[in-house]
Amino acid sequence: MALKEEFESQGNFLFKYRSKFPLLLIPIGIGIHIYQVYFNIGIPEGLLDRLYPFICLVVALTGLAVRIYTVGHTPEGTSGRNTKQGQVADQLNTTGIYSVVRHPLYLGNFLIWIGIAMLTENIWFLLVFMLAFWLYYERIMFAEEQFLRHKFGERFLEWSSITPAFIPSYRGFRSPSIQFSINKVVKKEKNGLFAIFLLVFLFQYGEDIANTGSPAPVWDFWTYAAIFTGTFYFIFKLIKKHTTILETSTRD
Repeated sequence: MALKEEFESQGNFLFKYRSKFPLLLIPIGIGIHIYQVYFNIGIPEGLLDRLYPFICLVVALTGLAVRIYTVGHTPEGTSGRNTKQGQVADQLNTTGIYSVVRHPLYLGNFLIWIGIAMLTENIWFLLVFMLAFWLYYERIMFAEEQFLRHKFGERFLEWSSITPAFIPSYRGFRSPSIQFSINKVVKKEKNGLFAIFLLVFLFQYGEDIANTGSPAPVWDFWTYAAIFTGTFYFIFKLIKKHTTILETSTRD
């Protein structure tokens, strides 16, 4: 198989599990963080040490904000989380955030997971995580663009020639073609907010165990934030399952 076809084949396979890959590295990251805290390696105690989890949170929430903006302005009938049939694109998105970067959802994912990986306070883990993320998503982006190129032809080539793949450029920004849908955001991204605060809590919980030797959770901001966002998630999950409140009409 030629390298081009091999990349596309790998990308189509990885596309189905694109949300699962970072989860494989998170337990390793938490273990590294506990090790560093226990042996007093990493950021020394002080103001930076107390602020650092919030810095990581800001990075992760920035990624979530990118995803929210993207999903809120994206028409129905395009690829999303858990698309069983693989690549889906009824139309080519070229306005809004898609006028400044071709893969905004993956950019959002990158920022979310980098924010979480930063919690380890280990530069080597962070660098390995970034490299693994790039190698993984590079193939997914390649397969996705092959699909779009075959489906939309010259229109895709024109758009891709002026729009960067991963690092945004705002020179050619065009306003979104459809209005923002809060219903679609809540429906699609409700788990993202909970996942971020849950993961930060798990890192802080591991740190507390390393410091105190006790498995009892510390009732601090991170514990309450995880409970609050978790409650939000399960409430809207029930709403989605038993009502049609979050259903969106066809959006042009």
